[in-house]
Amino acid sequence: MTQTIFDVLRILDEAGIGKPVSGEVISERLGITRTAVWKYVNLLREVGYCIDASPKTGYALQKRTWLLLPYEVKRFLKTQTIGQEMHHFEQVPSTNALARQMLHEVGDEVQPGTVLIAEQQTGGIGRMNRVWMSPEGGIWATIVVMPKLNVDQTFSIMMAGSLALARAIRHEFGLSALIKWPNDVFIGDKKVAGMTLELSADEDILRYCLIGVGIDVNVSVERTMPNISKLVTSISDELGHEVERAQFFAKFLKEFERRYQMVLMGETEPLFREWRSLSYTLHRRVRIRTMKESFEGEAIDIDEHGALLVHRDGGEVERVIAGDCFML
Repeated sequence: MTQTIFDVLRILDEAGIGKPVSGEVISERLGITRTAVWKYVNLLREVGYCIDASPKTGYALQKRTWLLLPYEVKRFLKTQTIGQEMHHFEQVPSTNALARQMLHEVGDEVQPGTVLIAEQQTGGIGRMNRVWMSPEGGIWATIVVMPKLNVDQTFSIMMAGSLALARAIRHEFGLSALIKWPNDVFIGDKKVAGMTLELSADEDILRYCLIGVGIDVNVSVERTMPNISKLVTSISDELGHEVERAQFFAKFLKEFERRYQMVLMGETEPLFREWRSLSYTLHRRVRIRTMKESFEGEAIDIDEHGALLVHRDGGEVERVIAGDCFML
């Protein structure tokens, strides 16, 4: 959609919900014909905006779209770089796959902090190449960052993301979100959100990272994912009503940018302390399953690279870099 379409919407927004603006005023302000105004209003209606029209008074915005359009997110966005460039898609196989394609085709032109959003993914992939259920009503997005850090700092970037998710849920909705190692966010004993991270590096220096974000926001888990309803929840299921996705997503991006800047400046120790304070995993019995073995013990800490330290039932402390962690 062109910028002029959203310029029309901005004028209606400035007037306020239910307050009409004449087609003549809009056409004069934007330097377009009244026929063009009519065309753009109809295009806005097609993406979910409810706009009344009267020959006497003009056009009035009555209801906003339910789509997570960049215009809607940017109404609330207070970041310097993250999300300033934003692309929206109604249905795609995977926002990460689109981001990879974008970097391959126009890599030098991609702005750091670019965000890709989809209303629905048909081929979302989570950790360990698992299927990532991505129905309508959630937030399915990829953030492109270019940190120029050493690859051993990758976990700090992921930690910034998971902390931002947990804090945004807590601040916006008052829900006690916690982080399950390495990158899932839980409410109670059910998963509500998760993250993935793909990277490209030159030798040991990161070129870019693709941070995949999946949040069950306005999703009825019982209706869309009944087979895993005992394991997964959504924000709307927890609250009993749907919420404003755009405002929440803008809050998350702000929370992420602040912590990501700390990572870039080498100020990671406060992030590790915050992560430990919001951990769903530490100081609990866990079962760990890696590619080589499965064992049980107590999760006691994470190290500076994000590895989970588990005191095995046999006595020694195991450093778990990658694997599945199950709470016992």
